[in-house]
Amino acid sequence: MSAWSARFILSSPEATARFAGAIAPRLAPGDVFLLDGPIGAGKTHFARALIHARQSADGAPVEDVPSPTFTLVQTYETPTVEIWHADLYRLTHPDDVEELGLTDAFDTAICLVEWPDRLGSLAPPGALSLAFTPGRTDNERIVEASATDPRWGMIFDPIEGEFSYDD
Repeated sequence: MSAWSARFILSSPEATARFAGAIAPRLAPGDVFLLDGPIGAGKTHFARALIHARQSADGAPVEDVPSPTFTLVQTYETPTVEIWHADLYRLTHPDDVEELGLTDAFDTAICLVEWPDRLGSLAPPGALSLAFTPGRTDNERIVEASATDPRWGMIFDPIEGEFSYDD
């Protein structure tokens, strides 16, 4: 059962970037995002925007952020935190996650994990789940956020009115 949940509507790729940018400065080491959704739902776009926003907020050079589909993990340094972006689509067993060092990063970095079902029982209990689904238009995305840690509500509360909606 979730301690906190919210639904966000993102009308365009630019809205997704604003959404990621609004939360990026509020994050700390140990914050883990489990990014779920079909191919093309916006997971990588969200991750890229969040990484760029955090680099910018921390005064770090804004780097190219390629999809880690083939490298599995890409890491980025800022003056305040390391950011890990993982795409687990190609993994076949949760043991492979340990070999990547991802479970250690869950404690020390901001982690963005695409295809989190591949984590199995290794998913950190305090992680935030973001489920991306296509919306009513080609560019619209609906993001269902849920977490057992109510602290995520404090991170998102300042932006809920800008992006959330009720059916």
